[in-house]
Amino acid sequence: MIRVVVVDDSAFMRKAIGTMLENDPEITVVGTAKNGQEGLELVRQLDPDVVTLDIEMPVMDGLTTLRHIMMEMPRPVLMISSLTVEGAEATLKALDAGAVDFIPKKLSRVSLEIINIEKDLQAKVKAVAKRPRTARALRPRSAPPVVAPSWSTAARSSLRTVVAVGVSTGGPPAVQSILSQLPADFPATILIAQHMPQAFTGAFAKRLNSLSPLDITEAQDGDPMAPGKVYVAPGGSHLRVRRDGMRYVVEVSAEPAESLYKPSANELIASVAEHLGPRAVGLMLTGMGSDGLEGSKKLKSAGGRILAQSDATCVVYGMPKAVVDAGLADQVVDLADIPSALMAALAR
Repeated sequence: MIRVVVVDDSAFMRKAIGTMLENDPEITVVGTAKNGQEGLELVRQLDPDVVTLDIEMPVMDGLTTLRHIMMEMPRPVLMISSLTVEGAEATLKALDAGAVDFIPKKLSRVSLEIINIEKDLQAKVKAVAKRPRTARALRPRSAPPVVAPSWSTAARSSLRTVVAVGVSTGGPPAVQSILSQLPADFPATILIAQHMPQAFTGAFAKRLNSLSPLDITEAQDGDPMAPGKVYVAPGGSHLRVRRDGMRYVVEVSAEPAESLYKPSANELIASVAEHLGPRAVGLMLTGMGSDGLEGSKKLKSAGGRILAQSDATCVVYGMPKAVVDAGLADQVVDLADIPSALMAALAR
């Protein structure tokens, strides 16, 4: 059984989250708390496998509670976050402080539509409970910034020109770690399909831009592809590539509407394979499921290269594992070594 402590100032939320979790026979809620101070005491007493943690609470808020947990007794923590700009910014700070992922709660005028997240909540709790508890294992190892090689003009003309990234659970700190280490003259466009709600992706892109020498924005339809540009797919939309005369631009679209994930790594990577196959690198990072596998098959067939994050450095080894198990990965790389591996992959 996976043992969970639920911390939330709302009695309704504590009940709702507890009920949803215990609808899965593999999960049991061993304690609930109405603020961070009570939550800390329960974590110390009960030693749960996973903690779900609200952000805004009296006495001790979620961010303060999270920092105490990560300092004293590291373990997987899932933040329960409101779908607001403020909620997004606080959640990103929590992920930077050691939370492994978040569950968005939808607010309506009458009630919390919390039941909509049941399957996602159960799946994430079961996935993160399997990972190591140590603080070192739960946080990405840093590495010195990568210096771009002094390629000749002729060599630069033969470089791969786009990196397509698929990422989900545990992704924001991993993406931040990679982009903060790349050089300002990175010679390719980076396109990122991060499974994240619409309210979060703008704040995510803004945060990344403040921490990286690259030019990082939330993608808008028609944005030009250029070296050193990084585009984050807007939540609720797909990010693809299309030809516009003599150049390539990014395409943002709600279609296909029936996709399980929006944005979808499959849609992104398949589009890059179609237009820029031999000039592209696919990068599969931490995440549940296998989104990105079908796109990676197309990219591999089109002559692209594929890198996958290593099991040891993933929060959840799902999306990279699918690519590795299918024999598609040209290289399996620890998170701290991905920037250097990307630079090398562009020249191959």
